Amino acid sequence: MTPEDFERLQALVVGRTGQRLARDRMKLAEHRLAPVARRESFEGVDALLGSLWDKPVASTAWSVIEALLEPETWFRRDRAGFVVFADQLLPALSAARPGGRVRLWSAGCSTGQEAYSLAMAAAGRGVEADVLATDLNRLSLERARVGAYSGFEIQRGLSAKAMIRWFERDEDRWVARPELRDRIEVRRANLLEPAPDGARFDVVFCRHVLGTMDPRRRALALDNLERALADDGCLFVGPDENLSSDTVAFRPVAGRPGLYVKAHGALRRAA
Repeated sequence: MTPEDFERLQALVVGRTGQRLARDRMKLAEHRLAPVARRESFEGVDALLGSLWDKPVASTAWSVIEALLEPETWFRRDRAGFVVFADQLLPALSAARPGGRVRLWSAGCSTGQEAYSLAMAAAGRGVEADVLATDLNRLSLERARVGAYSGFEIQRGLSAKAMIRWFERDEDRWVARPELRDRIEVRRANLLEPAPDGARFDVVFCRHVLGTMDPRRRALALDNLERALADDGCLFVGPDENLSSDTVAFRPVAGRPGLYVKAHGALRRAA
């Protein structure tokens, strides 16, 4: 892969997803694209990219983009924020909703551990919840739909009690029980576009996604998230992600890293 190829890849990924590729990750990008080249019957990464630049094909472009997106996640990631969500926000929002039902969105769900964590938290507290899990990576979404994880993945963030309660052993995998899977809808969606079906959510988790976005695209994504969030809802980002310079639509909650609510200006606009 040449530096010129990498520059073009950066432009492609930013344009379609808003995500920026770090300039020092060219070798990693080449490594991740090798399986795509083999799957698409190219001799190598250079041939794959040459074909893409010569004759752009949407399906090939998305296969390339998906391979470059960061898929890392685990159960109950950023534990402190998750405890606030499960122990404080869920009961309060449920009490304020007709029938006690809340709507939750895992935006940038990767392979689904976050969405399953949300569903487990709601079920454990007797809260009826609809969980939407979205991502751009089709391979990750297929894994999220199945809800099957390796021994390493299942132990990363889950207690033994939670594993046994919500997952079944299937040879070398742990598979989510149907009663848990049925609580989650998995869909492909782009944060640069409005929320699916114009839905509104009580809590949105969009963690470790916005921080690596191009600033202009991040502003668009935040606008879409603000419109999708209920006026008294909450947005969770990564505890190290600071939105203060990116938006006037959200304000941070003091003492709760990564937790945001709608700013007064956004509420006036909605009114």
